[in-house]
This record gives sequence, C-alpha cells and structure tokens, in this order.
Amino acid sequence: MDWKIISTYILPIIIALIMFNLGLSLAFKNFHRILKRPKELWVGLFAQMILLPAIAFVIAYYSNLRPEFKIGILLIAICPGGATSNLITYLLKGNVALSISLTSINSILILFTIPFMLYLGVNVFLTESTLITLPFLKTIGNVFLMIILPVFAGLSYKHWQPNNALRVEKVLKYVSIALLALVFSFAVLLNRDGDKNLLSYYAEVAPYVVLLNVIGMILGLLAGKLYKFKKDVLITLPIEVGIQNSTLAITLAISTSFLNTPLMSVPATVYGLFTFFSALLFGYLVKKIVRD
Repeated sequence: MDWKIISTYILPIIIALIMFNLGLSLAFKNFHRILKRPKELWVGLFAQMILLPAIAFVIAYYSNLRPEFKIGILLIAICPGGATSNLITYLLKGNVALSISLTSINSILILFTIPFMLYLGVNVFLTESTLITLPFLKTIGNVFLMIILPVFAGLSYKHWQPNNALRVEKVLKYVSIALLALVFSFAVLLNRDGDKNLLSYYAEVAPYVVLLNVIGMILGLLAGKLYKFKKDVLITLPIEVGIQNSTLAITLAISTSFLNTPLMSVPATVYGLFTFFSALLFGYLVKKIVRD
C-alpha cells in the first residue's frame, strides 16, 4: 500500500470531514454566549490553549524520550478536544453551553497556535540530524484548509439548512467513528518497525501521556475551584482540558502536508485509547464529590 498517498490525500480529507461534522454540531449563537459568561470561557481557554501546552512542553523536555515522541506529546496538548468533550459534558450534565463555546473558539484559535507551537517544539526538541522543515505560513494555510474551513462550512450549512444539516449530522456521526478508527489504524500500520515491537513504543510513552491527561483534568478542576465556579462548570472544565483531539494530532504527525513523521503519532495514538474513559470517570467523580 502506498502510505504516501494515504498521508498526503486521504488523511487530510478524513480530518476535514470530521471537522465538518464538528461544525454541524455548532451554531453561531454559541459565540454569543461569550458575552454572557466571559470569565468561565476565558479561564477555560487559558487552561486549554496556554497552560496545558506549557505543561506538555515541560513533561517532554524533562523526559528521556526520543525527540519524535517529545513532539508527539506536545502535539496532543495543542489540539484541543471537540465533539467528544461536548458529548461527555452532556452525559454528565455539565455546562454544555460552555463546552460548545470553548470548542467554537478554540477551533479558530488553533489556526495560529498550532503553527507557532509546532515551530517552537520542532526547533527545541529535534536535533540537527532529525530537524525537519516546517514553513510557518504554509502550516497556517494547511491548518486553515483542513480545520477552520471545514468547521466554518459545517457551521454555515447548519445555519442556512438546519433540517438538512440535522440529517447529515446523524449520518456523519457514525461515519466519523469509522473514520476515527481508520486514522488510528493508519498510525499503527505506519509505525510498524521490524527492529522493535510497536507495543514497546506504546509502553515507553504511556506514563508521560497518562501524566499529561491527569494533570490536565486536575488543572481544569483547580482553575474552576480557584474562581469558585458552579458545579456544572467544575464538571466541564476538567473534561475540556483533559480531552484532546488525538485524531487531529495523529494527522498532523503523519500527513505529508505537516510533519510527515509517523513516530510522532505514537503518543496521540496511546492517548486516544483511554482518555474518553478517564475523562468520563474523572467528571463523574467530580459530580459526585463536589457539592452544589
């Protein structure tokens, strides 16, 4: 199988379809909620977009992992969660409006944060022998085409054709699950190495990935407690900070339009295997322990 064709053409199309489906779950009114509850939104965005990447950077920097895995850990932190975190928030009766608002805003912010943080990580963690070229402006363009444009297209389609969008979203919801499985399969197949068992790669990065997930959820909870937010927000923030878009991180790692380095997808692959359940459990415990 020609993996170059898959990583160059198929993966970007898959992630664009997933992001289009995310756009269908949003609405322009989500952005209006910023004016109603700005403090909760800005605290969540700061934790997602600034604190978590900083923590990931520290974890990667002081780990003894190979440079590709360090970039992979950073990749997780710079790809904020989308529909998955919205779903878990809904199931736990958290603040769904806040969850969707965070998704709406960070879907736009990553147009700038992903290229900048990737550029920083590549130049810090990769040696001269492994350094790759990552044109800043080209990366912004790729993020726009693969992420922002599909989200906006889905958002606009829902606005102008709400009934049709609802039907399309129901179908794409199941299609997206299959596409997610494809992305993870590509990542596993691309990382096959005859000299080393792939499971040993996973075992090597797992402690650091788990650490990032746990710190992210605790960080979200502490941020909410610091500002004395209500219980529904205390449930929501750990989920939003703890759940990252591992599919997007994998695509950025293996797509020839971005990093074109399959090894960088290993941390995100491991991360995606357990974080739905860890965030669901953590949110459930917060719901049971924290008083109204």
